[in-house]
Amino acid sequence: MEQGFEPGDRVANWLPKTELACIMPLAAVRAGLVHVPINPVLKPAQVRHIILDSGAKLLITNAGRIKSIEEPAEESVLGQECTIWNDIAVSDSIEEIGNPLETGEVQADIEALAAILYTSGSTGRPKGVMLSNANLSLGAVSVAQYLKLERDDRTLCVLPLSFDYGQNQLFSTWYAGGCAYPLDYLAPRDVIKACARDQITTLAAVPPLWVQLVDQDWPEDAVVSMRRLTNSGGALTPSLVARLRAIFGAKTDIYAMYGLTEAFRSTYLDPAMIDDNPTSMGKAIPFAEIMVVRGDGEIASVGEEGELVHAGPLVAQGYWQDAKRTAERFKPAPLASEYGGIAVWSGDTVRREQDGLLYFVGRTDNMIKSSGNRISPTEIEEVAVESGLAAEAVAVGVPDERLGHAISLYIRPSESQEGQDIAKELGQYLKRNLPNFMHPRDIIVLREFPKNPNGKLDRNALAKNENI
Repeated sequence: MEQGFEPGDRVANWLPKTELACIMPLAAVRAGLVHVPINPVLKPAQVRHIILDSGAKLLITNAGRIKSIEEPAEESVLGQECTIWNDIAVSDSIEEIGNPLETGEVQADIEALAAILYTSGSTGRPKGVMLSNANLSLGAVSVAQYLKLERDDRTLCVLPLSFDYGQNQLFSTWYAGGCAYPLDYLAPRDVIKACARDQITTLAAVPPLWVQLVDQDWPEDAVVSMRRLTNSGGALTPSLVARLRAIFGAKTDIYAMYGLTEAFRSTYLDPAMIDDNPTSMGKAIPFAEIMVVRGDGEIASVGEEGELVHAGPLVAQGYWQDAKRTAERFKPAPLASEYGGIAVWSGDTVRREQDGLLYFVGRTDNMIKSSGNRISPTEIEEVAVESGLAAEAVAVGVPDERLGHAISLYIRPSESQEGQDIAKELGQYLKRNLPNFMHPRDIIVLREFPKNPNGKLDRNALAKNENI
């Protein structure tokens, strides 16, 4: 507060997994501020959107990123009352005055806004999910409880700290009294080396990374200490579970999980059941009530498909300054709910079997999930059209064994570009303006896009490669 900030002001960081990036969520709460973590792989345009949308008063980043965010000058965030601090200077100041997390009591409203995590929606730019102190603290307790984390656990944090799954690696481990080992890796071998070097007991990842990891040779010293593997961001396959079991053996528990940024985490599968039920989402985690709801609002019967609805204290406070989208996703819980209040209506179709286990059926929106990232097709499409090379663009997800989904981008060239090598030129443009996980695998040029009977673009036909 000595720097002129007021309670509730937003502070953002755009950093790799440094010590400063790790302690920022806790430091912000202690200062009465709201933490806005930004994925370090995002491009300056995405970062500017998050800063402007959140109204961040402060951005902490490194020298290279400071230069990129200030150029071009007319798009600089500096003109929007956002101060930019160099992370080295901040770290030096902490060393001089001492770590503010080591002393002093925290006086915080448990229901106060603690963080805004930006996640892609089915349309438009990323939206900020508002998480309270209660959401984050109860989430840490819940995950530490069902993972059975202990004081001597060592968690390798390979996932981005801007994701709820990645951030909770820190919170749940710290709650249990364990140690977190943040790692920015370049290759799967880096993960394996870190597991051996630090005698890691807990490794969390998404399916595409697991696919890469099981293709590697795992030395005994990288396996011997491993107690648990956790997966979210996409479903495990029976073959992947079998390969993980072949490497780590029966002594290592494998946890399959399903989560929503809007509700932190929703379900987990008891590791004792995963070999016989490798595709199941499991059951509700502690502090969560998970219902399967039919279109008429009634609870679905056993084996009947319905929308997954999450109620309870882990439900977020909505989307930052977006009442319309908040009302679409955060709605009153079904009458049968034990918790009541506001629930998250996920938009995902699931079913519950006789044994109580849940199974994912499909997504009801157009989100693309690739390499564990939830990607808004609209964001890719907007950048493609902004290039001037495409008059129309539609991005769809297509099944991919390694990525979960790869991205196919269909475009109709602008009239001025007909006859040119549009796909190649547009591909180069997208690589300059989108993070790696948003790059299309294929760019398909069409003369005309399919339309449905209402005259609207038929996205489903493109996804199925029909009538084109």
